[in-house]
Amino acid sequence: MGYWIVVVDDDAIELKNAKIQLSGDDLRVSLLHSGKDLLKFMENNAPDLILLDILMPEMDGFETFHLLRKLEAERNRSETPVIFLSGNEDSEVEKKSLQDGASDFVRKPIDREILLSRVNKTIENHRMIESLTKKATIDKLTGFLNKAIGTERISAICSGGTGALMLIDMDSFKLINDIYGHDMGDKVLISFADIVGRNTREEDVISRIGGDEFLAFFSGLTSKLAVKALTDRLNEQLVNRCIELMGEGFDIPIGISVGVAFVPDYSRDFSVLFRDVDVAMYRVKQNGKHGVLICEDVLPKVTSGDKKELDGDMQRITQILEERNTPEGAMVLGMDAFIQTYRYALRVLRGYKRGAEKILFSLHPEDEAQTDLSELSVAFIEVLKKLLRNSDVIVQVKSDQILAFLPVISREEGSEVARRVEKMFLENESSRVKLRYVAEHIDLG
Repeated sequence: MGYWIVVVDDDAIELKNAKIQLSGDDLRVSLLHSGKDLLKFMENNAPDLILLDILMPEMDGFETFHLLRKLEAERNRSETPVIFLSGNEDSEVEKKSLQDGASDFVRKPIDREILLSRVNKTIENHRMIESLTKKATIDKLTGFLNKAIGTERISAICSGGTGALMLIDMDSFKLINDIYGHDMGDKVLISFADIVGRNTREEDVISRIGGDEFLAFFSGLTSKLAVKALTDRLNEQLVNRCIELMGEGFDIPIGISVGVAFVPDYSRDFSVLFRDVDVAMYRVKQNGKHGVLICEDVLPKVTSGDKKELDGDMQRITQILEERNTPEGAMVLGMDAFIQTYRYALRVLRGYKRGAEKILFSLHPEDEAQTDLSELSVAFIEVLKKLLRNSDVIVQVKSDQILAFLPVISREEGSEVARRVEKMFLENESSRVKLRYVAEHIDLG
């Protein structure tokens, strides 16, 4: 079977008997004399199963079992299956064992065949449950906890643990997807997960909560210098790994922006902690990226009933509502967001009796077999973003069609914009693409 079994019993004869019963079948057996010995042993070891005697002096099996589960929870380790051993004929002892959470119960004197069967089935069942649980809780790409389980687990840790809650967001990751493709983007995420894993310990908890956003709790980490050193290390290693993946010509400003709150000094309320590390992280993005901010350094510490609480809430809401790292030029939206923005804009324009222009552009490659239409679309959208105003909105309707919405503009001005777009784009792409467009003026005056 190849399993590692730990037997805990204060009786030396019983320990010797258990080892005899478990001999053979490629089993590794460790013998311990008390619950205290087991707890110390489990700090640095991970056996497949524990055979735990109930009647022991100083600390009985039940107390040992509950302290073991507490230790595993504190260290964020999976629970080791436990089979209780007892010579007590009272059925209530067996009932309590199972109610407390033991995997099984075996009576003394031990029958070898029964014991081996119970050991084998318990470990197999435990591994099957662990496998199913892992599939339901782990993000497949990075191997970190998924958003639901990770948030739940980190929230629980914040209520009683000590350490640093960190919100980590990758800088300029979208450019990797746009330029090198989503397959390369996945490789970068996998590489970053590997880098983070090499810089964390068993008791730390990492969760992927978005495409390139991660929530982490580093247990026992309370030093600002250590947080900065960790951030600098992750940034440096991420850049180096991206150069390995994409070559020496890689020049995208990849990195991470990090917001941090120390628990419990800043707060134990997870909703407050998450809200404020989010604000801190985006302040990093607005001030050069590739760095870290500690909440207590940039945000007032808010307590319930504080007179400044409402003002603080307004600041945070404003921070969330304001555009984050918004570049100059027209805004590119997905279709759902574009529809809502378009409908709202029409209401506003109608109230002020102002007009608008819609322009639908269509790309027609000279050689469709040799031309990457997605690459052309990205290039064309970049032209639109530069030529149009900050108040204009762009949406890609089809792979070869892009719609631009220009509020507060006349028919003549709209036509001039379309001509300028056509001229600038074709100056660079005339050899491989034709551009067609149709404009429609919305007269709300």
